[in-house]
Amino acid sequence: MFSSKDSAGAVGAANQGRYFVAAEVETVYEKLSSCQQVSAGLAFLKADEANTLGDQRAITEIPSPPFQETVRAAYYRERLQALGLKKVTTDSEGNVFGLYPGTGSGPRLFIAAHLDTVFPEGTDTTVMEKAGRLYAPGIADDARGLAAILSVIRALNAAGIQTAGDIVFGGTVGEEGLGDLRGVKAFFRDNKNIDGFITVDGTKASLISYLATGSLRYEITFKGPGGHSFNAFGLPSAIHALGRAIAKIADIEPPQQPKTTFTVGIVAGGTSVNSIAAEASMLLDIRSTYQEELRNLEKIIIALVSQAADDENWRWGSNAITVDIKLVGDRPAGQQPPDAKIVQTAWASTLAIGETPALSPASSTDANLPINLGIPALRLGGGGDEGQNHSLEEWYNPTKSYLGPQKVFMTLLGLVGVDTLTQPLLPIRK
Repeated sequence: MFSSKDSAGAVGAANQGRYFVAAEVETVYEKLSSCQQVSAGLAFLKADEANTLGDQRAITEIPSPPFQETVRAAYYRERLQALGLKKVTTDSEGNVFGLYPGTGSGPRLFIAAHLDTVFPEGTDTTVMEKAGRLYAPGIADDARGLAAILSVIRALNAAGIQTAGDIVFGGTVGEEGLGDLRGVKAFFRDNKNIDGFITVDGTKASLISYLATGSLRYEITFKGPGGHSFNAFGLPSAIHALGRAIAKIADIEPPQQPKTTFTVGIVAGGTSVNSIAAEASMLLDIRSTYQEELRNLEKIIIALVSQAADDENWRWGSNAITVDIKLVGDRPAGQQPPDAKIVQTAWASTLAIGETPALSPASSTDANLPINLGIPALRLGGGGDEGQNHSLEEWYNPTKSYLGPQKVFMTLLGLVGVDTLTQPLLPIRK
């Protein structure tokens, strides 16, 4: 089923579209695949597909706007308690999670999906079905992940599997937009005993996302005296300063490798067509898969923004224009080698459920934070297919959606180990 090779060759092999797992990983998955309890768990997950879709519908129809996840979190907490998890908790940030205890002889793995959506209060989240697809804002991102986790817990219970390591299952707040990963940041700040992390986000069961695209988001505001466009002509303009800054930023040539990007996403300001603007602002997004490049571009842009204010003041012989540069989002970037043990484990799990695995491009999810901290972490899909995410026309296709929970199930068993059957592949952090 698997090919073995030393880890030094895995990077080149992955780049050529081939991938090799270590003999240790191969042995674990041979044992798991021949275990009756594991087979029962996989069969349960397939049979549980209708229940999982029911959960997905129910979760979607509980609105969870940015910074207003409380109602959905309370519902999810009740579901975790009903499934028998221990020490079910709502922390100070609003995350909810509970413990599936192992024997105490293995690592501790955190598996979560995010509770928040991008949609503001008042958005209609009623689920509609059409031609085999489910339509609703947030139906895929990330109601699917939350529902898939509940199914995995049910499968562990039904199969009676005793893991060696502990598994913490939960839902996090603040993954989307200006939530700035506040939930996962708080969780890892307060829980230092986590050895690995999986976020169930997206849908494709074949993909393994192990690289983190970092982002810095700034709100930049220029201010000046303002005045009448004719009578006060000669005063510096906040909008003109903003325009100078945008022009300078637009001329930056960031590195293509590692991919590093920027965009001014929103601009605002001014009073009227015949006014010299007293205030103008923009929201800026900077991204890279490498933290060093992210910070380098940040320094360049901040210097250019300050220069733009100076240029506008110089043009009119003034010092009235000021600029306020406010960081409003900081998602750290991070890398892991493609042959990292956690990646090999997910690869072997994908093969074990009969799918063809593929390494995904870098993504921006809750996994960013632990990857940046050096904690093994992945993003795995919840199964099925999706489209038009973050729009009112978001849809979800449930065809073979059980494959997502099956992959999460097999990956977690490989990582934390099954008592008396397999040793954990996830190391315990010192």
